[in-house]
Amino acid sequence: MDVKFINPFIQAVLDIMPQLGFQQVVRTGLQLKANKIIASGVVLTVGFVGEKKGNVVYVIDMEGAKQIASTMMMGMPVPEFDEMAESAVSELSNMLSANASIHFSEIGIQTDISVPALMYGENIEVTMNQSDIICAEFNVDGIQLQVNVSLE
Repeated sequence: MDVKFINPFIQAVLDIMPQLGFQQVVRTGLQLKANKIIASGVVLTVGFVGEKKGNVVYVIDMEGAKQIASTMMMGMPVPEFDEMAESAVSELSNMLSANASIHFSEIGIQTDISVPALMYGENIEVTMNQSDIICAEFNVDGIQLQVNVSLE
């Protein structure tokens, strides 16, 4: 996978998170991974089709996911990861992916996104269809967010 295809996702996080009320959004890392992700917390998978095909997998630890849901719901306390919190972080993955798709269109690449799949728990394994995954890591007001991209 060409490393330049991570840029629309990086820009999406930098564009969207402040619009939702997050004050500090900092990219903390960029790394190449093998085709398997093992994560605990909340894992959201969104498919990309069109001129670029593949998946993006967002990973947030459980406490971070509750904090994100709370911020998206105007500060409403989120003591447990319930249906409302699931809906909020699913919508976040939609917003980030749609914004990345817009950035792809700006460089002449047409893509569409799927409905997100949400999983949560311990040691979730996601195997990607490509051999390489580019992972951009962010610190969003103290919340760790991983964006794992695997496009052909």
